[in-house]
Amino acid sequence: MRNARRTNAPVARRRSFVTPEGVDLQLELGGAGTRAAAFLIDVTLMLIVMIAVTLALFALDKATQADIAKILWLIGAFVLRNGWFVLFEMGGRGATPGKRLMRLRVVARDGARLTAGAVLARNAMREIEVFLPLSFLGAQAAAGTADAFLTIFAMLWTGIFLFFPLFNRDRLRIGDLVAGTWVVQTAVSTLAADLAPANDLPRRIFPETALTLYGNYELQALEDVIRGGDDLARITVAAAIRRKAGLPDDGDDDGFLADYYAALCARLEGGLLVGRRRLDKLSAVNQR
Repeated sequence: MRNARRTNAPVARRRSFVTPEGVDLQLELGGAGTRAAAFLIDVTLMLIVMIAVTLALFALDKATQADIAKILWLIGAFVLRNGWFVLFEMGGRGATPGKRLMRLRVVARDGARLTAGAVLARNAMREIEVFLPLSFLGAQAAAGTADAFLTIFAMLWTGIFLFFPLFNRDRLRIGDLVAGTWVVQTAVSTLAADLAPANDLPRRIFPETALTLYGNYELQALEDVIRGGDDLARITVAAAIRRKAGLPDDGDDDGFLADYYAALCARLEGGLLVGRRRLDKLSAVNQR
């Protein structure tokens, strides 16, 4: 029987998300308004970057009297609008700056880790949904060849895709359907500080073999379990970690999980400082 995390989200927005330990976290889908706000924040930040780059390239164009600046601008605009979403969502948080501000993140619907292929697929569709038709319309308007039919067609095309999440129960974009992803609401949290035991208590020391069992993906799932308020879920996960690592059961599941979380955080952060990044427990196998 699956263990569920308690959540205050409306029933219609709750979805099962099973961790690697078999715990159902009962995630909350991000609302359409929240997702739209996150997108607008990202677009605003991208526009700020584009304005700065445009000013720099304008100065270059004046200095060189060549068309290289225009070519660089077109390439840069394409790379920015695609790379912005892809690179941020491939990160450990699975979220762009806009999503982070709105407390959203992208996850795989099957409970597995979010893959690069899924991120690329969902964002490639955004190019078809929004950017390509609007870019084409803008180019035609600048050339003075945009007629009423073209304008209406481009706006209808974009509008259909933009409002698509309002007409399905999982609030999915076309890109989410293709990639097998959800955009979910994250808990308000600070990471290691309030999950660690009090300073006056001794902290457990874990062998290296125990800490190599998990990566960033499992760390985030473990945080959800600790914060979830479900005693049975914490007992299940603590038992699974002890079994895999060959550690004894001292009867203090909450303290064990807090200590393990803090130790895993420290290990993963230390690895990043020397250029190592382990996304999940399969990464070590895949790198061999």
